[in-house]
Order: sequence, then structure tokens, then C-alpha cells
Amino acid sequence: MAEQNFVDYVKICCRSGAGGPGSIHFLRDRKNPKGGPDGGDGGRGGHIILRGNRNIWTLLALKYRKHVVAEPGVPGKDNNKTGAFGEDVILEVPLGTVAKDAETGEVHFEITKDGETHILVSGGRGGLGNSHFKSPTNQTPRYAQPGEPGKEEWKILELKVLADVGLVGFPNAGKSTLLSVVTAAKPKIASYPFTTLVPNLGIVPYRDMRSFVMADIPGIIENAHEGKGLGHRFLRHIERNATLLFMIPCDTENIKKEYDILLNELRMYNEELLDKPRVLAITKSDLIDEELREMLRQEIPADVPYLFISAVAQQGLDELKDMLWETFHVGEENVAEEQPRKGLAFEEEE
Repeated sequence: MAEQNFVDYVKICCRSGAGGPGSIHFLRDRKNPKGGPDGGDGGRGGHIILRGNRNIWTLLALKYRKHVVAEPGVPGKDNNKTGAFGEDVILEVPLGTVAKDAETGEVHFEITKDGETHILVSGGRGGLGNSHFKSPTNQTPRYAQPGEPGKEEWKILELKVLADVGLVGFPNAGKSTLLSVVTAAKPKIASYPFTTLVPNLGIVPYRDMRSFVMADIPGIIENAHEGKGLGHRFLRHIERNATLLFMIPCDTENIKKEYDILLNELRMYNEELLDKPRVLAITKSDLIDEELREMLRQEIPADVPYLFISAVAQQGLDELKDMLWETFHVGEENVAEEQPRKGLAFEEEE
């Protein structure tokens, strides 16, 4: 049910309101039987607006709302009265929502803050009333501007999950298990690949009543940057994570090769992802002894801090939290200088 409720992509048709026409009217009363023009301007048509809401985690509310229509502006009135604006349509969206043009793919904006608002499709301007067109040579203009028509455009809304730590790894690397142990989240866990089909978020409690957000990203496979295995859909969620936690099982055939494949997929999708701080966790380490760990250390890349963990046996999790917290709270230059390369291996208590 959670997978059905998580929607990170919608395509909607937006039609903003047309502007109201200007009024053609002349002042007529007992004192001024032939008064001048006093037609008011038409009201602006309604905008279609996106507003960020930190309490929303999905685009589910827009999944079945294919057409969004704003109201037109009200025509101008006599006595230079401007018509009322058409009512705006405000769509509440989760933080990390990106708005694009469906035809060109152009990115309009991204919403990252609670309460942040952007106009997705603007309403038409109201027409000017005939009072604007009076002149010494035309004192009784009998025309006014019509309002601008509204716009009808197809838009794409994509959600990129915002989190402090994003879990990156092949299917069945233990990402969901780790999330379920260190947070209150209950992701689906099974022994077959692609058990996780949508991102799962959890809040990790840390020391001194602090916490950070961890995101379990669906597993990446080789050539994911080309769209293989729904790669584009999965990879975009990594873009808004402050720190990337690479997870590779200790029983994998070649740790360095798997790490290089994951790194290459990120590079091919968006080279800027390589600028994010990275940590490597060797998972399922309760299955090996210290001698095997020492052998595996020879395969671990030299340019990334690493440690051995086991989510099932809850080994090395405190050290992992410490390393992650320091990584995304210290500048990358300071991390490189203050943390020389070393492996943190959790020793079981006797």
C-alpha cells in the first residue's frame, strides 16, 4: 500500500483564468447627463500556484487530477471599478518538487522550503476600461480592451526526495534493513532484488536529542543512467541528498569493482553528484571474522572513508551515525584534512 501511495511523477494540464474585459461605460446622473467615460478595468485571471508543504511526502493528491483550471477575472464595472481577480488555484506539493514544461523539458523552478510559492501558469491580464482611452480628440471612446486569454499548458511535476543521507547500492545490499533498524520506518524487506520500488524516509535519532533524515533509494543496476531498471526514476532521488552512503555487502565478488560501477552510474547521470560527501559501509559483516575483514580491506577504494557494519546484528551502527553526522556537518575540505583514511571495524564484545 505504501508503494501505491508514493507518487513522484505526475503530468497535469493547467489552464489559467482569462482576464476580465474592460468596461465600456459613461457617467450618467442628474448632474452629469453626458459625463465622460468611467469604465473600469477587468480583473486578472486566476494563477495556478505551487506551494511547498513539509507535511506532504508524495504527489499522490495530483495523480488523478489531470486538469487544473483557474477562474477567469471579473469584467470591469462603472465608476472606474476594477473587476475582481479570478480565484487562484494553489496546489500543495512536497519539498523537493521540480516543475517542468512537458513539451520542452525546461525546468521552471524547484520548491525546497516550507511555504515557498511559485506561479506555475499565470492568469491573463485584465483589459483596460474605456476611461483609459479618452483624449482631447476622442472624449467618448466606445471601446475597451478585452482581457488576455488564459494559458493552457501541460506541466510535469517530479519529486526529488530531500534527505541528509541517501543510501546507494545494488539491490539486496541491505539498505532497507539498515533503515528499519536505525529509524522507525518499516520498509518492505525480502531476499529478492528490487524489493524497494519507491524511496523510504526515516528519522535517525542521534546524540543529545539530535536527529537526521535517511532515505532508502531503490537499488541501482549497471547502466541505470540509460534508464535501465527504471534508473532515471531512481537516480533523481539521489540529487537532493547531502551525503551519500554507499552500501556493499561483504560477500560481493569484488568490492572495488562494485563501488566503481555505482560511482560511474552517478557520474553518467549527473557529474555533480560526485561532489557530494561519500561514506562506504561494508554490510553483513557479522558473517565474517577479523581475518576476512583484513583481506577485504585490500579491495576497498583508497579515496573514501569506510567501516564494517551489520544491521541485523546491530554492529557498528553507532560508529556509522558518528561518521555520517560529522561528514555532512563539516566542510568537505575539513573532512579530507581531519579524517585520514582509516577503517572502523566494530569489535564484538566478549
